[in-house]
Amino acid sequence: MRPGDEVAVHQLLGRISYFHALFVEPALAPAPAAAGGEPCCNHRTPPGTVRLDANGLLAHTSWAVLDEIAATLDTRAGRCPSHGPTCCATCRVAASATAVVDAWLATEHHAYQRPEPGAPMRRACREAAAARLTRVFVHQHHAPCPAVQAGETAGSWLLPGSDELPLTGELLALWRDPLAGGGSPVVSWLNHCTDLDDIRRVLETRRPTP
Repeated sequence: MRPGDEVAVHQLLGRISYFHALFVEPALAPAPAAAGGEPCCNHRTPPGTVRLDANGLLAHTSWAVLDEIAATLDTRAGRCPSHGPTCCATCRVAASATAVVDAWLATEHHAYQRPEPGAPMRRACREAAAARLTRVFVHQHHAPCPAVQAGETAGSWLLPGSDELPLTGELLALWRDPLAGGGSPVVSWLNHCTDLDDIRRVLETRRPTP
């Protein structure tokens, strides 16, 4: 991985952390209940090759912030039933990405007074977030895992755009191919907002007048 790529990954993980604390956490809306995940690679029976565990890898990288955010959310979506420090690190990243995007999706819908997102959209967002973030994690830390999706979800057409759900849409868009920009800084109108009410007002001014 090139030095610029490392900068891009650190920046985007920092952006998730900052936006979660600034926008989502103060207005957190409960996401609809979701089924728990399958056992991670390190907890499957019969056991296979033991991969890098969460405690041995995540705790010492910038990816720990994603795990820390997910731990504060009241969800077990995608989580290994034996959730703990010996879980596969790559599976943990996938589960954390699922939990974070689920929370952002529910919170944005609630803040903008929209109906709850349907199950197909939720599933598409969760699968896309897990696939996109884990691909970067595997590339950066050489932590291959059979749970990583090689391609995009079949429901990718359901993913919200940044003009519809700015936080969720931008998160998914930025992680589609984050290493292509060579570490360029992220510049968007979201940088000038201070809470979800600010974002909602911007969206309202952009709606076409009847």
